[in-house]
Amino acid sequence: MKDNKLLKKTKVPFFLPHISSSDKKSIINALKSPLLTDGPKLREFEFDFARFIGAKYAIGVSNATSALHLTLKSLGVKKGDEVIVPDITFVATINSVLLCGATPVLADVGKDDLNISIDSVKNSITKRTKLILPVHMAGKICKINEIRKIAKKYDLLVLEDCAHAIGTKLGEKHAGTFGDAGCFSFYPTKNITSIEGGMIITNSKKVAESVTTSRNHGLSRSLMHRFSHGKPWDYDVLEPGYNYRLDEIRSSLGSSQLKRIDQINSLRKKICKYYTDSLESIDGIKAPAISGKNDHAYHLYIIRVTKNYPISRDELFRRFTNDGITTSLHYKPLNMFTAYKKSAKVYDKLDNSKELFDEIISLPLYLTISRKQQELVVKCIRDNSKLSHS
Repeated sequence: MKDNKLLKKTKVPFFLPHISSSDKKSIINALKSPLLTDGPKLREFEFDFARFIGAKYAIGVSNATSALHLTLKSLGVKKGDEVIVPDITFVATINSVLLCGATPVLADVGKDDLNISIDSVKNSITKRTKLILPVHMAGKICKINEIRKIAKKYDLLVLEDCAHAIGTKLGEKHAGTFGDAGCFSFYPTKNITSIEGGMIITNSKKVAESVTTSRNHGLSRSLMHRFSHGKPWDYDVLEPGYNYRLDEIRSSLGSSQLKRIDQINSLRKKICKYYTDSLESIDGIKAPAISGKNDHAYHLYIIRVTKNYPISRDELFRRFTNDGITTSLHYKPLNMFTAYKKSAKVYDKLDNSKELFDEIISLPLYLTISRKQQELVVKCIRDNSKLSHS
């Protein structure tokens, strides 16, 4: 009952999905097909996505977690291996490592962008390290070229977690194309959505073939090919695989949204710029800088509530809620979860992630947010900045 009252009081939701008329039309057209999964719409989405990213191969799967899981397995990550992950990221990043039987190693993040710390990566490498798994946090490109240099020096693999980073580039090169592979998410809150869904991109034929087979139970033929001439039932199982397929309906929605990704990201950037322009003069609030480049997809807008602000982050969260404004936190550090205290290793201090956890808060960000709604968010922060320190 209490949750229902909060929903009715909401003036500014944290997120609202944007499904256009063309998106709806694409879904209806997909429903008319006799093949509703693992068919031509998926192949079209994969082709369009690979072309957009600038990769040789794109393989669609059920979600970004399955994308990470399959890719790690295709890269040979297994029990006895260590994989370096940032301490601040969604739990899917670390869970995918554990699903392979490997040991995650938690590295600290930078205060400026919440991306994995280069110094901490260096301090976390052991003789068992197999792979570095950086995240482009909130859509901001991490120090990927420095990570590549470290990987080359120690003969390590690199898998980019690009769940937040569709449209993120460094120069002309898209996130996900710097390492051995990249994994994207199309969860409802992402810059484009297929409701649920993920995509693996790679320039490695070996990786592409491995994940394509593994996503479909390890079968040698896809469902579409099993309706062909000859003996369509005569397929093999090349390895024990998974049911990680992406269906035609979600593939159609993803393809439709991908057509306007540049427009979507441009609008998100404008929304974030208004926030930053309005907040940068408020003492105690650290707002993210808005780049003139394409190195940020603006998936999340995260501010820091520092000690110079009159009230704590938790108190500001409470006052947002009382004003009908929904906010969120991205993310609770992995080292604080019970499961990972037992299964992960830490070789370096996690000072930044611990400090940031008390300061970060994500503001409402979605395509249809109005200027009036943004003003309500800013007003709440500004009004509370005038209080005396308690």
